[in-house]
Amino acid sequence: MPQDLVEHGQSPTLRPATVDDLPALDAMMQQAITRLQADVLSSAQIEASRAIMGLDRQLVADGTYFVAMRGDALAGCGGWSKRATLYGGDHSTALREPRLLDPATEPARVRAMYTAPGFARRGIGRAVLAHCEAAAQAEGFSAVELMGTLAGLPLYLAAGYAVIEEVIDDRGGAPVPLKRMRKVL
Repeated sequence: MPQDLVEHGQSPTLRPATVDDLPALDAMMQQAITRLQADVLSSAQIEASRAIMGLDRQLVADGTYFVAMRGDALAGCGGWSKRATLYGGDHSTALREPRLLDPATEPARVRAMYTAPGFARRGIGRAVLAHCEAAAQAEGFSAVELMGTLAGLPLYLAAGYAVIEEVIDDRGGAPVPLKRMRKVL
């Protein structure tokens, strides 16, 4: 198990994701969906999560998606968006809203946050989240929103997000509880 990154001052290395990263990112996301939600969702809900979560190539194309490395190991990933889509992977076409947000009146989106199971609760998610918030703020956004899973809820609450809406997404065949959350930057 990796050492606690925050405690030992060893932050992950963050870099923009590339198209070459996509297969490894997708595999890591699938592991995270399966293993990190096991304590909060049923098996049916975990399988249903795959229909509404996952890789969104638009974030990579926009240059707003980041890979977190710890040494040579893929430790996590996540991004932010200036587009209206709040959550969902490439396959979640019903959720797509590619229109650009107005930073003066709308919050940026934090999107597709995943941590490799072996690096969970080691500061990876917090580092990626802080990086995304800073990037969104540098682009003129004064707030961010995200759609949090139950597994991600403790991180987002600790980072200052507030639940603004409770959502049940059942498009995958079983009801998956989600929390729409917001933070003022």
